[in-house]
Amino acid sequence: MKSAVLGEGEDQHIVYNASLLALAGHYGFAPRACKPYRAKTKGKVERPFRYIRQDFFLGGHFANLEDLNRQLERWLSDVANARVHATTDRVVLEHFNDERASLAPLPVGAFNATLKLQRRVSHEGMVSVGGNLYSVPDGTRSRALEVHTLAREIHIFEDTTLIAVHPALQGRRQRSVLPGHRKLPRLSQSGSNEDAQTRLTRTGHNVTRRALSFYEAVGQRLARSARPT
Repeated sequence: MKSAVLGEGEDQHIVYNASLLALAGHYGFAPRACKPYRAKTKGKVERPFRYIRQDFFLGGHFANLEDLNRQLERWLSDVANARVHATTDRVVLEHFNDERASLAPLPVGAFNATLKLQRRVSHEGMVSVGGNLYSVPDGTRSRALEVHTLAREIHIFEDTTLIAVHPALQGRRQRSVLPGHRKLPRLSQSGSNEDAQTRLTRTGHNVTRRALSFYEAVGQRLARSARPT
């Protein structure tokens, strides 16, 4: 997949994705590409993900990311790491403790992975990322923006200028509108917007706001005119 391997060079060496190499340099490992169409060369690497998906995720219910992590830690300690492994015939946690001393320590800071996307601005001034909507300022001119997705934040750029930073929303079909992104309606000199014009849903039609007493007077006049003489 292109997120890992971009292809082969002229001398048949593997060309890795720069983001993967940055991740490998941060955590101190060397990627190794499997041969194309040789599924057996990576079966043992992918098998744990199938186990986690079937035994933990399927049928589970999670309120948010923190709840998922709490349940995962409990499942690891009570189920996954407490079981006897079918290949080694040893308890997983006991086997891991024997090998722990030979492992290198993790870096102090986490790898700050950034996923870069191109997104179009909707007529409401929103961009869609991961099934959720994030606002951009009303004065944004460009219709196509670059979005950087981090672990906990969404960064939105117009050209090379950062115009919005949103907390990443959990779930789907949610909206995040930052303060200051929407212009407030102008008030009249009296400090009230009762006389301001409000745009209807059909473009080009305006209506003037009036107090309810005005419509009450109109109703009374129509009622009087409708009485038989």
